[in-house]
Amino acid sequence: MNHTEVVVIGAGQAGLSSAYHLRRAGYEPGSGFVVFDHSPGPGGAWQFRWPSLTYGKVHGMHSLPGMELTDADPERPSAEVISAYFDRYERTFDLRVRRPVDVRAVREGPQGRLLVETSAGVWSARALVNATGTWDRPFWPRYPGQETFRGRQLHTAQYPGPEAFAGQRVVVVGGGASGTQHLLEIAPYATATTWVTRRPPVFRDGPFDEDAGRAAVALVEERVRQGLPPRSVVSVTGLPLDDAVRQGIADGVLDRLPMFDRVVPDGVVWDDGRHVEADVILWATGFRAALDHLAPLRLREPGGGIRVEGTRVVADPRVHLVGYGPSASTIGANRAGRAAVRDIRKLSAGERAAPVAA
Repeated sequence: MNHTEVVVIGAGQAGLSSAYHLRRAGYEPGSGFVVFDHSPGPGGAWQFRWPSLTYGKVHGMHSLPGMELTDADPERPSAEVISAYFDRYERTFDLRVRRPVDVRAVREGPQGRLLVETSAGVWSARALVNATGTWDRPFWPRYPGQETFRGRQLHTAQYPGPEAFAGQRVVVVGGGASGTQHLLEIAPYATATTWVTRRPPVFRDGPFDEDAGRAAVALVEERVRQGLPPRSVVSVTGLPLDDAVRQGIADGVLDRLPMFDRVVPDGVVWDDGRHVEADVILWATGFRAALDHLAPLRLREPGGGIRVEGTRVVADPRVHLVGYGPSASTIGANRAGRAAVRDIRKLSAGERAAPVAA
């Protein structure tokens, strides 16, 4: 049995921000906190991004607290730029991330502590910061006939870059930022592309100011307060209408069709008789929060989500979710890390003070 004050699960933006604020609050690596990351190296989910997603194409990357990301080459793959930055950050602040470590389950332990079962042993902690993100849980919708398709099906998490689709007929499913990026990249290589979404896409023209950002985050936050599964911030902000998107609309690449009704061996069909032949179906259908390891704590509400106030889980104030719901953006993850550590300090102070008061 290993003992520490706080376990941080995940070393992406949210996890590293939390570790930084724990360090600043006086928690020492090892006895004060440990950070587990199941990835092979630094970079969080960024290290798995496709090579054609260069740093210059990244939307809204915000530096980690205490160290700016400067002089990055916009033509380099974002996976390389951000992984190198995270690596430098971990070493600069001596965060001592332990990897690769898989966290298998978090359970109730003795004396009000949590037991964190990992591939590196069992750890006892007073508090838990869960920063596991969503990359490990790609969402694959299910449609009739999907198993009969003779072509290739893949998810955004497996996207290899546009060259892999040369000469093919590609159906891209999904109305988010990834779907539009994939279409704009693939179109020059593919024989044909078709874009299908469940709802008509909403494009946002003009600047996205601070007030609009706050309003969007508030909508996502209200869902997690009610114990509903969070929606992405992009789902309520709309898609930015930049020059590349305008050109894609003008060229007919971003000409959206409603969702097909079923998949057939050579493509997809609609009940009105429309039939699109395809060699590839690319599911740009998003991700779900990776929280299965928390199942033994029974935190989920009847609505299917986990009710959160700020970062604190309402059902168990020892557990904090950062990078979840309203804090899923890079700037939101920074703020959530700071807020979680502030609450953990209050919780620890209350636990230490209780015996004296008694």
